Amino acid sequence: MSRYRGPRLRLCRRLGDLPGLTRKTSKKQTPPGEHGNKNKKPSEYAVRLEEKQKLRFNYGISEKQLSRYVKTAKRVQGSTGYILLQLLEMRLDNTIFRLGMAPTIPASRQLVNHGHVCVNNRTVSIASYQCKPGDKITIQAQATSRDLVSKYLMFPGLANIPSHLELDSNNLVGKVNGIIEREWVALQLNELLVVEYYSRK
Repeated sequence: MSRYRGPRLRLCRRLGDLPGLTRKTSKKQTPPGEHGNKNKKPSEYAVRLEEKQKLRFNYGISEKQLSRYVKTAKRVQGSTGYILLQLLEMRLDNTIFRLGMAPTIPASRQLVNHGHVCVNNRTVSIASYQCKPGDKITIQAQATSRDLVSKYLMFPGLANIPSHLELDSNNLVGKVNGIIEREWVALQLNELLVVEYYSRK
């Protein structure tokens, strides 16, 4: 089973803020577990593993998928870490989340899987679909689909829509105008440590 179904706030306490996983915040500040209060200095491996886990759980992907994304990013010319973030951010489920059409990435994945979403007027039910500049994302014409997304838009997850995206909230139409820039990535992490983690394997 690749999808995480456990307690989400427990993960946030261990890894920090994961905006794609949940909008809730925990009142407890210490890491979870019996020994959460102990200030033990983490090893180099532990630091890199934690950064990798942030990516995995925030974007809701399996270890196998993340490993495949890293291999793809290495084949593209440029900074591997930045390209990896671009690949993850341009996934359809994440794009819907960043447009504010869903409160979390798991919720946006459900919208996609249940056939509520169209890309360039064609129904797409694959959450990992890579959005490209020029793509137009619309919601199906059925009342149930439009009511659901309209309700989500009343309480958007993140306050600001990234500069590469554009939303017409009245018609429930989103546009991808370019590739995301590094400063618009909401997750706080050092992507170079993730690349280092996989280069050591």
